[in-house]
Amino acid sequence: MEDRRHDWRNGGFGLYIHWPFCAAKCPYCDFNSHVVSQIDESRWLRAYLSEIDRLGAETQGRILNTVFFGGGTPSLMSPDLVDAILTRVRATWPMANDPEITLEANPTSVEAGRFRGYRDAGVNRLSMGAQALNDEDLRRLGRLHSVAEARAAFDIARTAFSRVSFDLIYARQHQTLDQWRRELTEALSMAVDHLSLYQLTIEDGTAFGARAATGGLLGLPQDDLSADMYAVTQELTEAAGMPGYEISNHAAPGSESRHNLVYWRYGDYAGIGPGAHGRLTLNGRRLATDTPRAPGAWLSQVEETGNGEAPRHEIALEEQADEYLMMCIRLAEGLDMDRYASLSGKSLSSDAITGLEQIGMVRRDGSRLIATAEGRMVLNAVIRELMGA
Repeated sequence: MEDRRHDWRNGGFGLYIHWPFCAAKCPYCDFNSHVVSQIDESRWLRAYLSEIDRLGAETQGRILNTVFFGGGTPSLMSPDLVDAILTRVRATWPMANDPEITLEANPTSVEAGRFRGYRDAGVNRLSMGAQALNDEDLRRLGRLHSVAEARAAFDIARTAFSRVSFDLIYARQHQTLDQWRRELTEALSMAVDHLSLYQLTIEDGTAFGARAATGGLLGLPQDDLSADMYAVTQELTEAAGMPGYEISNHAAPGSESRHNLVYWRYGDYAGIGPGAHGRLTLNGRRLATDTPRAPGAWLSQVEETGNGEAPRHEIALEEQADEYLMMCIRLAEGLDMDRYASLSGKSLSSDAITGLEQIGMVRRDGSRLIATAEGRMVLNAVIRELMGA
């Protein structure tokens, strides 16, 4: 029982802060983001500080490894707001010697001017949503910036932060394999230490989802082309010294996103803000936390009750093991089969592992189980096999 109570320490402890506002809603986006005309930052600051105090009291004494401002578009926050939040965070938890503090940003010229303010507030890593390196596709994706603005913002970011990541979306409408190869080569020539490279997925509830449902979203790649684009992504990033350490994330060795590794290594994380999720181990029980998605509802709930969460629920040990499997098998380092057995009370099926080994989907390295390059291309099927689904 001791190991299970402290299992979260294998992944560490992080804090996620959700800023739900955007200047515009992108047609592919299914994140909890909202467009509003006015924001009362003083109300939002009071709510964030209240939640930090509440969660800090529950997790007193824990060393905080990472902080991540996600959204929405956190680069719409004023640097003073970010500074006040981080000041309270540092007063609430003892921080790791070298904490990773990330803020997501959009590369418009207006927001780029804030980068130095975020650095002075304590942010030491910027994650920039470039999404494409040609203007036509940026317009299709509903982005408000141009390639020229993205480059200018990126240059400013590199002078303000030693660690900079940026996102690109591929398998876009009418995109060819050669176009993606050229675009990724260009991105790698710009990259500092980290790239997040996502295949375009069409989600229900988005503008792209509605368009696809009526046959209006033309030029999406077939599965074979998407698979070829994924293979080219692995080939080029590895050759550039930024191999994939997770399905969609690539970094120079030592520059992996430590905050995301908290998730993927199944650590504990506190989630603050509208729609923020969390996993907290308290009194030997691992709890799932959630919050209202609507910004106004979350803000009012914090102000009226002093607690921005929905009712928590305890995660059963078998469910914990499954969550660990689904998260950690995404990593190039794979999962620890002994840790899985400790969580679930039983080992992974040796027959399932052997069958996947025989067809080249996984390999064993001591107690670790690692998806091969071929296995990572069909990872959901690998997971289903391991879970006996």
